[in-house]
Amino acid sequence: MAEHKHVRVAVIGSGFGGLGAAVRLRREGITDFVVLERADSVGGTWRDNDYPGCACDVPSHLYSFSFAPNPEWPRAFSGQGHIRAYLEHVTDTFRLRPHLRLDSEVKRMTWDAQRLRWQIETSSGPLSADVVVSATGPLSDPRIPEIPGLDSFPGRVFHSARWDHGYDLRGRRVAVVGTGASAIQIVPSVQPLVSRLTLFQRTPAWVMPRADRAISGAERRLHRRFPFTVQARRGLLWSIRELQVQAFTRHPGELGPVEWLARRNIARAVKDPVLRAKLTPDYRIGCKRILLSSSYYPALARPNVDVVASGLSEVRGSTVVAADGSEAEVDAIVFGTGFHVTDMPIAERVVGAAGQTLAESWKDGMQALRGASVPGFPNWMTIIGPNTGLGNSSMVLIIESQLNYLADFLRQLDVLGGRAALDARPGAVRGWNERVQERLKRTVWNTGGCTSWYLDASGRNTTVWPGTTTEFRRATRRVDLAEYQVLRVPARVNAPAEVAA
Repeated sequence: MAEHKHVRVAVIGSGFGGLGAAVRLRREGITDFVVLERADSVGGTWRDNDYPGCACDVPSHLYSFSFAPNPEWPRAFSGQGHIRAYLEHVTDTFRLRPHLRLDSEVKRMTWDAQRLRWQIETSSGPLSADVVVSATGPLSDPRIPEIPGLDSFPGRVFHSARWDHGYDLRGRRVAVVGTGASAIQIVPSVQPLVSRLTLFQRTPAWVMPRADRAISGAERRLHRRFPFTVQARRGLLWSIRELQVQAFTRHPGELGPVEWLARRNIARAVKDPVLRAKLTPDYRIGCKRILLSSSYYPALARPNVDVVASGLSEVRGSTVVAADGSEAEVDAIVFGTGFHVTDMPIAERVVGAAGQTLAESWKDGMQALRGASVPGFPNWMTIIGPNTGLGNSSMVLIIESQLNYLADFLRQLDVLGGRAALDARPGAVRGWNERVQERLKRTVWNTGGCTSWYLDASGRNTTVWPGTTTEFRRATRRVDLAEYQVLRVPARVNAPAEVAA
């Protein structure tokens, strides 16, 4: 870190959000920035999640940057390896490697009100920045529930996002805890290998067939020769999902036909009526994320699989015990229990103008102006912040909208001139959040009758955006200075800024 003691912008994280921010900074003519990454390579969640079967549930041509189309996607829904390779390609194409600071975990960020800058402590040394862009993402820190006796389990225990590739599952008795997007990919991938698989299902998921296929060589040649066809394909995928939004946000009853198709999917794949009953949710489809798999239900119907319709409540030696009292002897426990989404650990490390952490500011629930800015944390912006998540489309669309907002934020600072900072006004944040929460009241995520990771500990939806991606892009096209307080350096310390060493 010696060559950069101070930068204009520090970006935290090198997944889609962080790399996207870096590209946008370069395209805006800003080169005085670093990307701080705690790992030894880029990729974010697509680096960390390399479990068997890991793939995206958004079509490849929509799950990529509009400014970096990829004519070479090999499948309609890409696997983890191809997505990670794409992010490496973006890093090289836009010459981002000189800006990367790998193995540089952020330990603490503190706002310096006297100098209007962020003081940042990292595992590779300190630095300061005028602006911080937090792109750590909500799917970065695994969540493992506290289970009595888990610490004394004699076998292997790991989370889907920290897969133990040194442990051979062949012939083992394996417990999988959870039935989310990761678990439904892991189960059919490991079921043929293990001697016994016990799935602990606290709540069943709605699962639709995965319409995946190889993208032919002819299609790829067409996309290489005529780049507009890639954009056309992306546009079609985007349009379909935009038309679906009102069923999730305004008229959940319109999801009835989709739920009927999901029930038919269960009936076709699972002939045992007892198992079928276990796997059929009792809440409206869409309340939790609709999952895609054509192999999950068939795997559960295999003779070496037991589905326990209850959560894991206790571990006694090598015996795992469900909340309903059922038991199983296992050699390994795999947690597919998601991430710290509504209580992101990075919030504990950000200290604002009043000396309180972001976690303390969010103790009653996360909220941010247009999903980006928080009062008392000047010149700090988050990518994929509160209420920016999507239930049916590509998060890359939201990221690109937030990059527009970031670019205009930096332009406004340039227009203001001198040493200046922008701090979101509490009233503006409160007004934005009240409008978002009002719209969420009628959505399927709030009314569908389920408990999901979209909701925080108090049952408040602090995760999902209740509209189309077009609406979000309009809302984040420009920074409204009326929503911010302009801060200036106090006169007694209004000295020339430090330059890079």
